Order: sequence, then C-alpha cells, then structure tokens
Amino acid sequence: MAIRFFHTPRNKRFDYKPIYYNEQEEELKERVERIKREMGYTDEPGKDKPYVSTIRKGQMRGYYNRSAQKKRQSSIRMVIIFIILLLLAYYLLYY
Repeated sequence: MAIRFFHTPRNKRFDYKPIYYNEQEEELKERVERIKREMGYTDEPGKDKPYVSTIRKGQMRGYYNRSAQKKRQSSIRMVIIFIILLLLAYYLLYY
C-alpha cells in the first residue's frame, strides 16, 4: 500500500436525467417570466413591489460604534480578570 501525500480526490459527477421535458412549455414559461420582469409584475403575493433595501444611511456606522464599544468592554473585563488572578496567585504563593 503506497502512501500518497499529494493525492487530490476526483470531482464528483452529477448525472441527473429529468423524467419529462417539454421544450415548448419551458420556452413559454421563460418568455412569460421575462415579460413579467420587464413590466415589474410577479404572480406571488407581496412581490408586486420592487425591491427596497432595508439598510439605511448611517446604519453601518452605528454598528461599528457598537462593535468598538463591545471590544473595549471586553478588554477591560480581561484586564480585571488578569489582575484578580495575579492577586490570587500572589496570595497562594506567599501566605
């Protein structure tokens, strides 16, 4: 049994065969969807309106401020824990 260090496995193959395919029906669906997209209309309820982003101006700035604040609090907490551990070690070693 030889050891292969640089062996990379082969890609897995995808071999799916559809059970039924109607080319004309697919073309018709494609055309209908394309026309609906051009007109800005879809059949799904609640999807009649165009996409509107939920991100507002200045929203990311607030996220970064909160992130920096959490990082600062975490650093302070680590320093306090380190000081407590040093005091505990000093107490155990010298008393």
